[in-house]
Parts: sequence; structure tokens; C-alpha cells
Amino acid sequence: MEYGLLVMGAPYSSAAPHSALRFAQAVLNEGHHIKGVFFYQDGVHNASRLMSPPQDELNMRDAWVDLHHQHGVALDVCIAAALRRGVVSEAEAKRHGKVNFNLEPPFELTGLGQLLELQQRCDRLITFA
Repeated sequence: MEYGLLVMGAPYSSAAPHSALRFAQAVLNEGHHIKGVFFYQDGVHNASRLMSPPQDELNMRDAWVDLHHQHGVALDVCIAAALRRGVVSEAEAKRHGKVNFNLEPPFELTGLGQLLELQQRCDRLITFA
């Protein structure tokens, strides 16, 4: 079965990202596939490379990156939600006259059209809010 995940909760203030990650790992362990993860609303904070949790806590960004590297899962971030919340790629930082950026590959800024495409490409789209 092909799954897509929609993550709408911020790391460390919502259980949504951690639940989504555990769900993804369980699905993959059962032989299913994750077509992609779409980060929306406060979920865009999962893509920030500036997160620095204590060493004894899971670094959610690094965990998502590991999922991408191990299983090729696309990590799409809603551009409108990200820009509103100060999560910007290098290209968007330049475009908006910002000095710094905090989003880099494998995370990719995309539009809501990418979410609709993900929904069409998978058997189930599971929302974690």
C-alpha cells in the first residue's frame, strides 16, 4: 500500500510530528511505501535546520532527513505557511532580502498543488495535526 503523510503540528509543541514519524517507520517495516510527507501550517517548523534540542531528545528534523535518506521519501514544505513562519530556503531568503535561511535539502518548498498530487499518487493520505 502507498501512503502519504500530512504533518500539521510543530515539533516539541505537538505530538503530531512524532506520531507521524512512528507511523511512517511502522508502515515501512510492514513492507508498505511512503510516497511523501507534506508539512503544512505549524508543521513547517519540522524543516528548520536551526532546531537544537537537548542531546537526549530526538532531533525531529534529523529524523525526517534520515527517513528521506533511507527510504527516498519526499519532504515537501508548504511555501506559504513556511514564509509566514520564518522558514525560508536560501533562494527565498535572497528573493525576500533576508540575510539567513533555515531550510535546505532534502526539504523542498512547494505549493498546495504538491499536496493534491501526493493525495492522488497514494492509496491513503494520513493527517497528523
